[in-house]
Amino acid sequence: MQRPLQTADLIALLARVAKQDRSAFSALYAATSAKLFGVVWRILPAKDRAEDVLQDVYVRIWNRAASYDASKASPIAWMATIARNRAIDEVRRRAPLSIEDAPQALDVPAEGLDPLDAAQQSEELQRLNECLQALDGERRQIVLLAYYTGLSRDEIAQRFGHPVGTIKVWLHRSLAQLRKCLGS
Repeated sequence: MQRPLQTADLIALLARVAKQDRSAFSALYAATSAKLFGVVWRILPAKDRAEDVLQDVYVRIWNRAASYDASKASPIAWMATIARNRAIDEVRRRAPLSIEDAPQALDVPAEGLDPLDAAQQSEELQRLNECLQALDGERRQIVLLAYYTGLSRDEIAQRFGHPVGTIKVWLHRSLAQLRKCLGS
């Protein structure tokens, strides 16, 4: 069984990667890919997207290895920061969630509803959609992630890179704005 690489080993590998040493890059990947995948996957829980981002992370490590400074951070911290930032960029790059992104949310099953109730419910959903569109894009996305997809405040805070307290305040204020808009 091979021993895990120590910080000094990773520093040496990064120095060799900076000189475009492919075997060092392969060894660096083998030693760190599981950890970096975990960093990315916590932010992007879709495995295929996380794998794509991880590949991009290692391209960035290959290209930026010469800029690594051991006096500023450990090698794994430096690489994890690249992974975290790239995953957050991917989250932000995606179009914000809105009701239009999930039109099935407007198609409420009519089982048990008579046509008048269905019409009223459709009007209420339309009003809700209009009120959601009045929210700032990031706040609208946070509300939808919390109440439509069911993400926790901690998960949302990780995705957006904000403290949990900030997310909690934004959700509270956004819900108050929605209540006011809906007149309830």
